[in-house]
Amino acid sequence: MTDVLGVWPENPHQARVLRLLRDDGPASRAELGEAVELSRSKAATEIDRLIERGLVETVGPAASRGGRRSSIVRIAGGTRFLSVSIGATSIEVAITDGELRVISRITEHTELRRGPTAVIGQALELVSKLRADSGTTRFTGAGIGIPGPVSYHEGIPVSPPFMPGWHRFPVREMFGTELGCPVLVDNDVNIMALGEKHAGIAKSFDDFLFIKIGAGIGAGIVVGGSVYRGANGCAGDIGHTAVDDNGPMCVCGNSGCLEAYFGGAALTRDALAAARSGRSDQLAEQLAEAGTLTALDVAHAAAAGDPVAIGMVRDGGRRVGKVLASLVSFFNPGMIVIGGGLAGIGHALLAEIRGVVYRSSLPLATGAMPIVLSEMGDQAGLVGATRMISDHVFTAADAPS
Repeated sequence: MTDVLGVWPENPHQARVLRLLRDDGPASRAELGEAVELSRSKAATEIDRLIERGLVETVGPAASRGGRRSSIVRIAGGTRFLSVSIGATSIEVAITDGELRVISRITEHTELRRGPTAVIGQALELVSKLRADSGTTRFTGAGIGIPGPVSYHEGIPVSPPFMPGWHRFPVREMFGTELGCPVLVDNDVNIMALGEKHAGIAKSFDDFLFIKIGAGIGAGIVVGGSVYRGANGCAGDIGHTAVDDNGPMCVCGNSGCLEAYFGGAALTRDALAAARSGRSDQLAEQLAEAGTLTALDVAHAAAAGDPVAIGMVRDGGRRVGKVLASLVSFFNPGMIVIGGGLAGIGHALLAEIRGVVYRSSLPLATGAMPIVLSEMGDQAGLVGATRMISDHVFTAADAPS
């Protein structure tokens, strides 16, 4: 059998078959032929070519539909995609099969301020460990997510606010050289949006917003089933939308950005102030026990009924809701999905966001538009990265550059 590494579909029909098998799982030859609108003989020719080239394999007979019995086809069992999610404080690496099911994963703490060479080196060490543990020798492709603006076509970060030394660093090139397979790099929010589209609550929606609320705040914009990145890859950077010109300084250098009020660092700042001033007994107690506070401590304190923490959540939710209300009027999405680390605050946050969006937007735009919490958690980014690279690999042979 031909090694799937470096083998691309030869034409759009083969590419369509591969994507169908990736998205919907094994199918009979007859079902695939109908789905790609080919005659039985033409479908058989294309599928046979995919089998010969090691991209798909047969796994037994299909149920009889009368006449000659068809066979079941699936993505080649040896297909392996790699996902690397570099976050503000952690690196997560995962391997998926051809249907993008996570089969092995590993997480480790990191510090982005160590610089790209050190952090990427750490990520590659985790990849080597995962390879050894899972018995994977080669990858069909790798998707990389980073928490900052990315020039998608170049595979480089561009002026990421809290990532010193990362500006225009050749991330894609460094990973590609070490891994020896196709590599794509994108902003983590876009990748999470792809994960939601592939296997999450937004699977049946072609036009939606994925809002990540964590260390930073961003929006993944999905239009017609594909991520919209904008002219320079900056679309959806809503964390740096000004909500108060006289507000606190943001890491981007401007004042009053949404992220300066409700990003992870902002919540930590406000939690420490509340604890040290004695306004919040719950946060003061946590600070005394741990010696520090994080944004998640605000979530826990709010869940425990602490009025100051609840006020922080409500205030942040209202500010996020106002920004989203503008986006709803402009974009008219079919759904809004809220994810990221601070989405763990849960329904208290969701209720505030919903209230503002539904009150502030036109009924025609919001009448049938659900605003929901992601059900994928950290799986969204892992699956989304492999969805991104598999879209690239499962493309007709004349498409890749």
